[in-house]
Amino acid sequence: MFEYIHKIALHRHAPVLIAVFALMLSAAVEDPEGQLKVLRERISKVQAEIEAETARRDQETTQLARVERQAALATGKLEQTRRSLGLARKEEQRLRAEVTIQRDRLATHQGALAAQARAAYAGGQTERVRLLLSQQDPGRFGRILVYYRYLSEMRGDQIEAVSADLDRLAQTHKELSETSRRLSELESRQRVEVESLENSRAERGRVVARLDAALRDRRTEAEKLAAEAAALEALIEELQLVLADLPGADREPFTSMKGKLDWPAPGVLLSDYGQPRAGGSLKWNGVLVGAGRGTEVRAVYHGRVAYADWLPGMGLLLVIEHGDGYMSLYGHNEVIYKQLGEWVQPGDVIASAGDSGGRSQSALYFEIRNGTRPEDPHRWFRTRLPAR
Repeated sequence: MFEYIHKIALHRHAPVLIAVFALMLSAAVEDPEGQLKVLRERISKVQAEIEAETARRDQETTQLARVERQAALATGKLEQTRRSLGLARKEEQRLRAEVTIQRDRLATHQGALAAQARAAYAGGQTERVRLLLSQQDPGRFGRILVYYRYLSEMRGDQIEAVSADLDRLAQTHKELSETSRRLSELESRQRVEVESLENSRAERGRVVARLDAALRDRRTEAEKLAAEAAALEALIEELQLVLADLPGADREPFTSMKGKLDWPAPGVLLSDYGQPRAGGSLKWNGVLVGAGRGTEVRAVYHGRVAYADWLPGMGLLLVIEHGDGYMSLYGHNEVIYKQLGEWVQPGDVIASAGDSGGRSQSALYFEIRNGTRPEDPHRWFRTRLPAR
């Protein structure tokens, strides 16, 4: 890993790379899509180099990356299916309620039509003939005939109303049948996706167990953590270099938000900034927040996603660039909802907390970087997290 970092450092001074960044600056000014393309290519290259070094050094970690990406994909599909199921169930309930309303309205119109039909049958044509032959007042006779005409028109209106009710009811039944069919398909898909997720997590458990056993046998936890920290440092250095020439958004500078931010997720403080780890040879550069699996992780401020992928030690990691060299890092996610290059607003849901990266419990790792230097996150937030 350290050979890899040394190679990166030497590589950054190569004339070819200088030319690449000159072209990138031109693309950023003239072509925003070209800017994002260059960004993706550079980050993809760094990711590939880190993964190649990881594969050479640690086969179990490589397998962990694969199974945790699979689990994240399965979780994302399952969440989408569950959201669709919820909407379909609500629509089914609405349609069933609509059927009840329409049936009641139909019964009312049918009752009114039946009453009119009985009245017409009781009077019949003989009533009109009797009135005509009785030689009663012609004015009264005319009024009665108008009444019969109105009654006939009312029957026609009721017949039209009943017919319209029947059409609406048939259409609603059709929609209900289609919704029920879709609901059944979604429930079947959910069962398949749950099984896929359970298989992925079971495989992940086996890989994590092998990793833990290897660490106990070789007593190399400190070496492993150092290599993972070096991979993160290499990534941050590369991001700072790539992002330096990209135009930012028109917003208040990140420095103006010190002491005003909200934490990205609720939880308890498991490990704090500056605390020793790995027997004191390393220190925490951020905070580890105990948060239940699936807890929403939110962006702390405006910014652009600079990284969204798996990284050794961090698991599924999302990095947001806030301008002026500042970044926020969110690690150990179960699912990442944003992609490289996307802009986010404060409070946007960007991920869900998890245990990726080989953790034994669900948590969110959070850092703030000023350039490549980590800062104490507590200085940036309104409140302090409760300790475990």
